[in-house]
Amino acid sequence: MKVEMTINGMSYSHEVEPRVLLVQYIRELAGLTGTNVGCDTTSCGSCTVLLGGESVKSCTVLAVAADGADITTIEGLAHGGTLHPMQEAFRENHALQCGFCTPGMVMAAVGLLNENPNPSEDQVRTGLEGNLCRCTGYHNIVKAILAAADAARVVTA
Repeated sequence: MKVEMTINGMSYSHEVEPRVLLVQYIRELAGLTGTNVGCDTTSCGSCTVLLGGESVKSCTVLAVAADGADITTIEGLAHGGTLHPMQEAFRENHALQCGFCTPGMVMAAVGLLNENPNPSEDQVRTGLEGNLCRCTGYHNIVKAILAAADAARVVTA
């Protein structure tokens, strides 16, 4: 089947088997390897991307279901060498360790703030329940997301 989608502002069109997952399409056909495959069971969230602005685990979406969609991956957040505010908040708050889960965590966090720009700490923790990090206790990740939310409020005020 032929699928067409926009990923990070660029158009992609490929023939795919109906069973190809969106994460496979992104990594193997679009060549964007920032979206990681961590578990293949929807448990870890390393494959999280924004599909129409909403965070989804790309291992749960067939590429054919994303036909015509607008997708943002971790590679699409930074512009002109300037980190996205969420990426900058992760850097400033030491929310990175090995980095494997980080792209999915950042994308889930961006999706969370798209839905709720002023979350409480409990809402951030609940919003991240589908993303696992094996290296940290999540404290600095939560701190980074709250800092990004605060920074966005300053910009929009």
